[in-house]
Order: sequence, then structure tokens, then C-alpha cells
Amino acid sequence: MTLIDYLRLSFVQYALVVSILTALCAALVGVPLVLKRYSLIGSGLSHVAFAGLALSAVINLKAPMFLVIPLTIAVAILLLAFGRNAKVKGDASVAMISIGALALGYFLLNTFPVFHFTGDIAGALFGDSTQMVTLTTADIWLSVGMAVLVIGFFVFFYNKIFAITFDADFMKATGAKAKMYEILVAVLIAIVVSLSMRLVGSLLTAALIIFPALSAMRLFKDFKKVVICSGIISVICATFGMLSAIVWEGTPVGATIVMANIAIFGVCFGTGLLLKQ
Repeated sequence: MTLIDYLRLSFVQYALVVSILTALCAALVGVPLVLKRYSLIGSGLSHVAFAGLALSAVINLKAPMFLVIPLTIAVAILLLAFGRNAKVKGDASVAMISIGALALGYFLLNTFPVFHFTGDIAGALFGDSTQMVTLTTADIWLSVGMAVLVIGFFVFFYNKIFAITFDADFMKATGAKAKMYEILVAVLIAIVVSLSMRLVGSLLTAALIIFPALSAMRLFKDFKKVVICSGIISVICATFGMLSAIVWEGTPVGATIVMANIAIFGVCFGTGLLLKQ
């Protein structure tokens, strides 16, 4: 079959739509995270989502996202909105939660083997191509809803996002409700991270958040241009990774997307050096 033949198949179209929307949302929320130097939080939250997925398998929950998303949101709020007042500061708290959640998830899946786990552990950690080509219309609408939520938030609250990204303290000093917007950003990040697991797995989710933003920052210094460029790069990489996994069977979609991001980062890094000369 040719690429055109594959694109006519409904399951391929579903997989592409979900991949593109997921990657776009991850890139958008990734820009504030990277600029605030909270990049590792994306990785930590993905491990929390993995622990939630494992727990849902243990209790035999048919719709695991009903547990995964609220759990990840709660941890995201603790880390992003209230992290400054925590007794365990900065990267130490992120590392503690990240490692603990990953260990807890693996412990649950190996201690309670009686319950059926939808997909093997490797698929949950590194992405499952089979899951991406067995998507339903409900998965499509879930991804569309997430995209509308994230893009709408960026469009309507662009100035607020810009303010809390670069100077949240000044925003508070002006009387603006900085804490509320920080919580909203944390909720969006948690939702995106939870749903991104289907595409690249728990261990690789942070790449969708970090690499597009870093690549865009090599080319542009303007916040809006970085956000737009980051989204474009992420969509290109996700499309390439998904099509590679479909056309060349056996190609790991998650790892391919990450490798594409690494390659583009290299190009952007070199281009950025040339532009400075």
C-alpha cells in the first residue's frame, strides 16, 4: 500500500488527528514551562499519570482517564501553584514525586497481576502504536476538546500567560489574580500530559513539551513567535512519527517523534548560530 492508500483509512485519519492535536497542545503549554525553568515538571507529571494508569488497572477501572487526569491535576497544582511554599523545594520535590510515582506504578502492575492491564508496561512507558490505530470517535472528541481548551486559553488569556511566565510577582503586586492563572495553567498542563501518554508513553511525554519550545527559542526571541513556531515544529514531528509507524510497521511512534524533535532541534540550533553571525 502507498501512503495515499493509508491516508484513506479511517483509523489512520483518527490517529493523525489525535497525534497532531496532542502534539500541538503539548508544545503550547511547554513554552511557559520551559521559560519558567520548570521543564522537569512535565516529566514528573507524566510519571504521576503512569502511576494513575497503573492504579486504574489494579482497581479494574474501565475508563482510566477518570482517575489519571484528576490525580495529575492535583499534583500539578501542588508543584506549579504552591511549590514556592513547599518544605521540599524546587527540583528536589519534582525528582521525589517523579521517581516515587514511577516506582509506585511499576510496583502496582507487578504486585497485582490478576487484573488485566490494557497494554503492556513497555507500551505505557514508551508509547503504544497499536493503541493509536484503535482510536474511537470518543478519543477524537476528547482530543478536540483538549485542543479547544488549550488554544482558547492561550488566545483569551495571552497577556496573563505572558505575565505569569516572566514576572508572576509583579503581576501579584498589580492586584491581578496570579495564583488563579497559575492554577489554570497547571490544570491545562496536567490534562495535556495525561493524554499525551497515549502518543509517546510516560517516559517520553516530556519530549513533546520541551523540545519544540527549545527549538523555537533558537530561532526567535519574541514570545508569540516562539509559541507559534513551537506548535508548528511539534505538529510536523508528530505527523512524521505517526506516518512512519503506520507505513513502516514496527517503527515505534513515540521514539520516532522524539528523534524527529531532536533532529529539528539540531537544525534550529545550527540556524540560530548562523543568524547571530
